[in-house]
Amino acid sequence: MSSNSQYGTYTAPPAYGGYNAPPADLHSAETLAYGQVYVDTYRPAYEEGAYDAGGWSAPEEGVLAPVARAGAGRRGARRRKSRYAGSADGSVRRLLPQALVVAFLAGGTTAFVAKDKAIELSIDGKPRTLHTFADDVGELLAEEGVRVGAHDVVAPAPGAELSSGDEIEVRYGRPVRLTLDGERHEVWTTARTVEEALRQWGVRAEGAYISVARSLKIGRAGLALNVRTERSVTVMADGRARTVRTNAATVRQAVEEAGITLRGEDTTAVPLDSFPRDGQTVTVLRITGTQEVREEEIPFDVRRTEDPSLFRGTEVVERAGHPGLRRITYSLRTVNGVRQKPRRIRTELVREPRTQVVRVGTKPMPTSVRGADHLNWQALATCESGGRADAVDPSGTYGGLYQFDTGTWRSLGGSGRPQDAPASEQTLRAKKLYVQRGASPWPHCGARLQG
Repeated sequence: MSSNSQYGTYTAPPAYGGYNAPPADLHSAETLAYGQVYVDTYRPAYEEGAYDAGGWSAPEEGVLAPVARAGAGRRGARRRKSRYAGSADGSVRRLLPQALVVAFLAGGTTAFVAKDKAIELSIDGKPRTLHTFADDVGELLAEEGVRVGAHDVVAPAPGAELSSGDEIEVRYGRPVRLTLDGERHEVWTTARTVEEALRQWGVRAEGAYISVARSLKIGRAGLALNVRTERSVTVMADGRARTVRTNAATVRQAVEEAGITLRGEDTTAVPLDSFPRDGQTVTVLRITGTQEVREEEIPFDVRRTEDPSLFRGTEVVERAGHPGLRRITYSLRTVNGVRQKPRRIRTELVREPRTQVVRVGTKPMPTSVRGADHLNWQALATCESGGRADAVDPSGTYGGLYQFDTGTWRSLGGSGRPQDAPASEQTLRAKKLYVQRGASPWPHCGARLQG
């Protein structure tokens, strides 16, 4: 019987005495707790009693001795002298029962000899020859005190009939914790050495790493065995491919066996501590790296509060905001000559941002100023600023529709800068200024008020 696996074709070992043992299965065998001590179930029957010239003696009082002692009884009877010497009648009377007994014993001895069988029994490779009256293999094993379990092999099978000259082999199962190419299995074997067990499992041992000597005997308690078979691994590095035959335990070891040195941040496309599989291609990544520090602004928040002293639509910056600053360190890597996307590795806060505070007016705006409502304020604004409420002159001194300077604007009750106030408020302040000073604040455009 044979089966295919990644280790080649597995062929079952030859039958022992006519019994075909099933092929080993690394995955489906029943598993016992590893490290358990297995007591030798083989205890020959002759260890139970003592042998003397007359045959087997009973191990305990009250147990009958084997039939073979009957012969000794007969010989003792023949050595007795007759109580009736010289009497013919007495001789006849004495000889008649003796003849009957002799005839009976002669027939029993013939039957005794016919049932006796010479058997060679081998227990785990230790053979011995014994005589038995057992009819089958199972009866013989019970007679000899040999107990077998689910993982043991008996050949021929326990139910096979016995004949004189038969050979019987018993092989005990041994638990093995097998780590094969990085995968752990709990298996059983009847092999007595590591080399024999590897053949039984169909594991290719040529070029393999084996954690113990192949000739090591496997005891009944079993052992732990680590096997790494030889595999073909291709390593791609620096534009070249190198193929090696290796039994390495890690990708790093396989790369080293290919004659490739990893420096600095160099690594491989697969984890360096992973197990290299047969036919696998490992790509080496040559990595160079630098760091770059960049500073970035942090925007500030704006907090607005209502102010009833300001006309509606007016906003005054009470406290200017300032952006914060953070310093970020990036890792710049080049893999096999190709620049990678920068990766942020560290962030440092240099300056906290400061919140800007703005006052928002809620006071209703008056609709008129006596003595100034009838003037053409639109014409004046067009002349002064082109009609733009946020206009500022090149010097930065004057701003708004009517080009107020900051001092004049605040003397009229304004807050902040005139160009930041709504157009309606600017017009209201301009009317108040006209009532106070006429058209003189606008020497070039004041005449437009009358237009």
